[in-house]
Amino acid sequence: MIAYLEHFVHGTDKESRPDDDFVDFSEALDLQGTIDCAPNAMASKDFGGLQSVKPLALIRPATADDIARVLKAAARSSNLTLAARGNGHSINGQALADQGIVLDMRSMEENFHVVWIDGSAYVDVPAGALWEDVLKRCVGERGLAPRSWTDYLGLTVGGTLSNAGVSGQTFRYGPQTSNVTELEVVTGKGDTLVCSETENSELFFAALGGLGQFGIITRARVVLQQAPDMDVDRLLRRLRFLRAFKFQVDVGYTQFLLRVKRVEEDAKANGIWDAPHPWLNLFVSSHNIIDFDHVVFKGILSEGVGGPILVYPLLRSKWDPRTSVALPESDIFYIVALLRFNPPPPRGPAPELLVAQNQEIIQFCSSRGFDFKPYLPHYKCQEDWKRHFGNQWTRFVSRKTSFDPLFILAPGQKIFSRNLQP
Repeated sequence: MIAYLEHFVHGTDKESRPDDDFVDFSEALDLQGTIDCAPNAMASKDFGGLQSVKPLALIRPATADDIARVLKAAARSSNLTLAARGNGHSINGQALADQGIVLDMRSMEENFHVVWIDGSAYVDVPAGALWEDVLKRCVGERGLAPRSWTDYLGLTVGGTLSNAGVSGQTFRYGPQTSNVTELEVVTGKGDTLVCSETENSELFFAALGGLGQFGIITRARVVLQQAPDMDVDRLLRRLRFLRAFKFQVDVGYTQFLLRVKRVEEDAKANGIWDAPHPWLNLFVSSHNIIDFDHVVFKGILSEGVGGPILVYPLLRSKWDPRTSVALPESDIFYIVALLRFNPPPPRGPAPELLVAQNQEIIQFCSSRGFDFKPYLPHYKCQEDWKRHFGNQWTRFVSRKTSFDPLFILAPGQKIFSRNLQP
């Protein structure tokens, strides 16, 4: 394995001891970070626990320049691929690289900077930082907060921006991809570019929701606002709802946003956190949600999913169509998240049965012609990806050709295959 890495960097076939190869590889790249050519199981699996593949190496970059050097070295090989791993919360192996290189983005979690531009506040955040760290730094130290979150904050900034990033705030403020004004991205060609709506805009919108296909996000500038106050009655007066159904629990803003952290702690205490998690996330049009409820919630899932089910509405107008995210056509659609926390067999059901149940739900939506899209999508062949992106597919391919022409990035998504060089 290590000899292969030495060979693709130097282009030689010389015999050498493994230790010599490791030194050669490290010195050839001249990284500030570290290289592990015998990575532990962390780099071979993800939170879903449904797949396990072995990478050639795990690299912990210290800077964007480290990432650029690795990508340029990979381009000199015939078939090496590279996957960025945040906190490992992909479900279907999207952050894995079979016989490729995994970048541990958590090694780039420091260097937060709050900046003020024309009277508005932003925070420059490294892509490997967790959103819960952003919360603690911004709210605890400045009384400021990003407008849009995810329901679970143990995710990296780069990871959620590569998908969309949704939560209960999305209905009002849009997804996280609509609340970032600037990115630093290392493209598949090894170019490090700062991009925004006005600078390198095609890369900016490609990377947002781009599933890691066009570049690796290394820094993001996130919009901030004053952290909200706790005058619940004043906030509720703005809503139209049946007063008899009001249920109120007073907690602090930070405690509320970290509410899923308690689920994580309980799952770890009960030995469930490391069990397989065949989760399913869908965007379902408001036109189809009643039929979905009747057949899926009251039928297929009548016995529950062994964990939380999240359902809330989203407005299409809050999403920027220039990003790479594929959405339903409806003006209003719902996020449906089936967050399974089943114990491993024999205490719990076999993961294969739950995966089959997920496929049954997707097949039902497809057969009924629902206006829906999987969120955090996963397919096994390019034809399914073409159907997923629909009329956006041509743009997606064009962006791939522009920013990752050798198809090095994000092999675990199974959208493109690495070009074989002569």
